[in-house]
Order: sequence, then C-alpha cells, then structure tokens
Amino acid sequence: MILFGSGYGTFVGQKVFLTGNGSHPCSVTVSDLNNNNRPDIIVTNSGTNNVGVFLSNGTDTFSNQMTYFTGLSSQPQSVVLVDFNNDTLLDIAVTNYGANSVGVFFGYSNGSFATQMIFLTGFGSRPYALVAGDVNKDNLTDIVVTNDGYGNIDILMKTC
Repeated sequence: MILFGSGYGTFVGQKVFLTGNGSHPCSVTVSDLNNNNRPDIIVTNSGTNNVGVFLSNGTDTFSNQMTYFTGLSSQPQSVVLVDFNNDTLLDIAVTNYGANSVGVFFGYSNGSFATQMIFLTGFGSRPYALVAGDVNKDNLTDIVVTNDGYGNIDILMKTC
C-alpha cells in the first residue's frame, strides 16, 4: 500500500499494488530505476522467492509487477539499491534467508535487471538484513549483512 503525503504531516490518499497470492512481501525501497525522474518501487517477496519491481508511469500509477527469481526456497528478506558496478545504474542487493546467500541483480537503463549473481554467506547463516557502504575506505561499495543463524555480522568486501 502507498500512502500519499500531503506535505503537511498527513496523508491524502492510498493505493494498493498486488504482489501476488502468498508473496509475503518483507522489505521495500523506492528509487528511480529507469532515469525518468519518477520513483519506482522495489519489494522482496519471501513467499514467492522473488524481487518485485513496479516502474512508475506517472504521478500515482505504476506498471504491473516485474519479478526477478531469487532461487527455490530462497525467501528474500531485505533489499538495498546501489550502483555496485559503477555504470551509473542502480543495482539490487537482496538477502536470501533460505538460500544462505546475498543476491545482486545488475540494473539496465530501462529499469530491468540481469539474472542474480549469488554470494554465499555460509550454510545455516540465514542472512536477514543488509546495508551497503564503503566500510574500509577504498572507494568501493561493500555489503554488510546480519546473519540470523550465526548471530553475527558479515562484511562482503568489494575488490574491484
């Protein structure tokens, strides 16, 4: 559901966008994926093992959900958007709780994404949340992951 802000601390309307039966949406973020100066919506759908993308068509309308498969029983949880490959386009990083991995989908200029690249976090790690940032001051974006199964934080360092 989207609640539209009035600019005065209240909301003036709402819209509901379906993510599918049994999708169990977990995490959502908003950013312009296709460079049309309109905010697009990205959501993790844990129950259907995918990331959903709704591209903005205008002020309050969006395309039907495009989905990107994260793997059988992967149960994606958290999502962040960052340009990981330095092509000026946003990429999606997602924790795959059931697959013990982090997935990265590299973005295209039209708002679509390549097939997921998988980075394993360890058997039974159950990665849950993630953030992206340069944790070692090398000017490369790293990924910090919370591992529910291990009770720790894992840092995936970008090397190039």
